[in-house]
Parts: sequence; C-alpha cells; structure tokens
Amino acid sequence: MKARALWITGPRQAALREEALRPPAEGEALVRTLHSGLSRGTERLVFEGRVPESEHGRMRAPLQAGDFPFPVKYGYCAVGRIEAGPAHRIGETVFCLHPHQDLFLAPAAMCVPLPAGLPPSRAVLAANMETALNILWDARPLPGERALVIGAGVVGLLVVRLLARIPGMAVAVHDTDTRREALARAAGARFLPADALAPEHELVVHASGQPEGLRTALAACAFEARILEASWFGAREVALPLGEAFHARRLTLRSTQVGAVSPAMRGRRSHAERLALALSLLDDAWCDTLLGPPVPFAALPEALPRLLSGPDAPPCPLVTYI
Repeated sequence: MKARALWITGPRQAALREEALRPPAEGEALVRTLHSGLSRGTERLVFEGRVPESEHGRMRAPLQAGDFPFPVKYGYCAVGRIEAGPAHRIGETVFCLHPHQDLFLAPAAMCVPLPAGLPPSRAVLAANMETALNILWDARPLPGERALVIGAGVVGLLVVRLLARIPGMAVAVHDTDTRREALARAAGARFLPADALAPEHELVVHASGQPEGLRTALAACAFEARILEASWFGAREVALPLGEAFHARRLTLRSTQVGAVSPAMRGRRSHAERLALALSLLDDAWCDTLLGPPVPFAALPEALPRLLSGPDAPPCPLVTYI
C-alpha cells in the first residue's frame, strides 16, 4: 500500500512524500483520511523552524515522524474511516492525532469514534476543543465573573463558546483584527477594541500568540484577577511590565497547556475521556464557522504559507482528501 504525507522539509518549505505502508499489526487500524485541520499557532512554529531545541521532546506529536527542526511530519487533527484492523471497527469514522496523510496506520485505541451525527469536517476541531476544555478546567470560571479572551483564533473562540454557556458569565473578546468581531459575537461574547478595554476582568485567557497580547491582558485585569496563558511563544522571549500594577493588584499569571490533564480533573478524567468529551462538545453547528473553505490535500504544500500566516486565513484551515 502507498500513502502520501505532508513533510516540513525546511523553513517555510513543505512537500508531499510517498511512503509504503505494511498491513496493520495486532491492535492497529488502517485509516483512510477524509479531512484534517491545521492548528495555526503550533503548526506555524513548526513550519518556520521555531521549536526551541529544549522543547523538541515535549513538542513531539503523538504519531509524528522525523525530528525537529526538519524534516518532520507533524500534525494532530485527522478524521478518517477505518478500512482494516479490528473486525468490529471496520467502517467506523474516527478522530486520530495523526499528521496530514491520506492513508495511515495508528493504534486502534487512538482512533476515537465520532459521536453519532457529528460531521467529519467539524471533528477536525477535536484537538482544539480539547485544549479549550483543559483551559477551562485550569481557569475554574465562576458564574457571574467578567471574563476576557484575548486572541480570537480557533482556541480563543472555542474558549469563548464554552465560557458563554456558564450562567451569568459576562464574556468579552479582544483581537487586533476587527474582522473577527462577527465570529466573537456569534460565539456569545462582546467584542472590545483596544480603546474600550478597562481593568475590570476577573478572568483573562490569553490566546493571541503575541507578546503584546499578554501585556494587554495584564492591563485589563481587575484586583486579584487571574490570567491563563494559553499561547506558546516558542523560542521568543517576552518582556512584561511586572513592575507596574502587577503586585498592587495581586494578579496571578499561570500557564495552561493540553499535554497534561488539568489538576482540577487529573485522576478523575484520562486523556482519552477528555478527548471524548471534547468531541461531544462539538455538537454545535456554530463550530462550522471556524472552518475555512476546503483545501485539497494535493495543494497543501503550496497553500501552507497563506493558510498559516496569511491575513485572510480562517481560524482553522480545513484540508480535504475526498
């Protein structure tokens, strides 16, 4: 069997490479990909070769091939149909943390069945929803709080959508790209331009991926507010004004990252249970607004620069294999 996979071959360079696949071994599944999604923040760092050497081990995707910086086969948002493997699972449509590839082998236990009725294209958001869910577990939001999400990318908007479901929660979004206002409002939040921000928010989630966004988060905090840092800056250093009101306001700044289940739920929910819950939370037609027009897999290498850093790129670029 032959498969084609996307490889990042150098800084901002990509190519499709063919590889031979053996038959699935015991406990493995052969999956024919239907769709995959691009996680723009993380995959942009990989595409540009900006994964710090100290993080090469921690940053490995579960089924990654190759090593950082290049060449590397990277990604974790694949949806496909099982064609061979455990007999009782053949024909299932599943989500798997696999790089962009048209046909692949994976441990059957990593192939999570989609809930009934969930469109396969929407299911590519599962990894992003899992991140958003873990952020909320870390944040421990309270009904009635004033919450601000900085960065209206796919993770930020999914966080907004989850926060907006909490009774009494006043949710606002800030993004330097005012074209994201419609998405924020549809998610259930107010959109605040820079001149409308005030130090009144008890919970701030920073997901812009830009140092300026984190500085904005500090300025938007109320007394004893907490900031959840969901962005990952790679090798970049970030300078923060911690000598101003940071101490007087008794602010808390903590990281949140999906690699470990939040302490709030650790020991009570496994990684697999967290992913299954994330898939169930995608039973929301609003999520489709985050997906871009389908890009054929064959055109992906040439489209990557535009999809990962272009000004008009959708929150989650969608790759189609059918």
